[in-house]
Amino acid sequence: MLSRFWILRRHLTTMRLQSDEFKALFTDGLKTLASIFEKEQQDLRIAGGAVRDLLVGKQPHDVDFATTATPDQMKEMFIKAGVRLINNKGEKHGTVTARINEQNFEITTLRVDVQTDGRHAEVEFTTDWERDAERRDLTINSMFLGFDGTLYDYFNGYEDLKNRCVRFVGDPSQRIQEDYLRILRYLRFYGRISERPGVHTTCTLDAIKENAPGLRGISGERIWVELKKILEGNHANHLIQIMYQLGVSLYIGLPKDGNLEEFARVCERTERMSPKPVTLLSGLFINPDDVQKLDLRLKISKEEKSLALFLLKQRKELTCDRTDRVPLKPYQDYIIDSREPDTQKKICELLKYQGEEQLFRKMESWTLPRFPVSGHDLRRMGISSGKDIGRILQELRDRWKDSGYQESKEELLNSLVHK
Repeated sequence: MLSRFWILRRHLTTMRLQSDEFKALFTDGLKTLASIFEKEQQDLRIAGGAVRDLLVGKQPHDVDFATTATPDQMKEMFIKAGVRLINNKGEKHGTVTARINEQNFEITTLRVDVQTDGRHAEVEFTTDWERDAERRDLTINSMFLGFDGTLYDYFNGYEDLKNRCVRFVGDPSQRIQEDYLRILRYLRFYGRISERPGVHTTCTLDAIKENAPGLRGISGERIWVELKKILEGNHANHLIQIMYQLGVSLYIGLPKDGNLEEFARVCERTERMSPKPVTLLSGLFINPDDVQKLDLRLKISKEEKSLALFLLKQRKELTCDRTDRVPLKPYQDYIIDSREPDTQKKICELLKYQGEEQLFRKMESWTLPRFPVSGHDLRRMGISSGKDIGRILQELRDRWKDSGYQESKEELLNSLVHK
């Protein structure tokens, strides 16, 4: 619940949040953390994405904190209070992690970017909340929340959130040049926040197009994290089209001449089936080289690469038989004949890709039957040649498949006797 009072000071807008989701944050650990900072007269506020989530009534998974205290001051405070510190890798960037009551709390000193190369920034600590907010990427991520529920909003982030509007803080080009990955972060949050595709400001699109080459210097791993989230969000088709229109695709491993028409069809077909990011992306691929180049740039996992190559090969070769009373059977037979343990999962993604929702639902709950005959059974019948055993097992497997996987071991072996 949001109480209706507003105070305007410079750019600052404040209001009071007292929702159930906000109150649920106050574990014994958080209360202890707050008391330590209060005792030392250092400001501590909730920052970033958690504030955004709380304002839309969503319980945040991760909560980050910002403070006026420097890392050295925080360490001194926590040691004095008997609090254990963990993971000191973030200290040079101003982040200290404290463990209280089996909870980890990540607290970062307010900072400004002194110098940046588009990937990494040299920072300087500050006690000015507005300057810290100013260096953040998007208005909806630049808000702070006090422990009394007071929202500190310097750049109309809450208005943008209510209006489902995604905007950079200040000049889009400047924000992007501080970290070129912000191009993909903008697109990712657009898919999460905006209700409709295509509602971008001209200056934002111009800034993305102008700065797209900067993505060349961003690691593939970082790009792949953002790209997967874009593909998992709303408006994926629109956002991939934008990447091609603005030249972003050239620097993030997407095929130069990706099949955008097929990608649009796959997005439409899979809308209600939660496809994997690679399943959607496979719509762009024309040949295996496209997959190899994507992997070379983004360092996708072996499983993801294998799935992409599988979909590329089987999307037109392995299809359902509409004349068969069991249209799922070609897919089931493929799984039965496969020696790979994850084939059923791949088939599920193939059915999503092909838009076969009913068959996908059936495949999802299908239990793989076990072929009942082994080479040992044939040896007991006096068949000793390895070559003959292999041939006969395949014949029996084909017969078993034709029976809809119903014939028992006894029936299959008897068929050999009466040949």
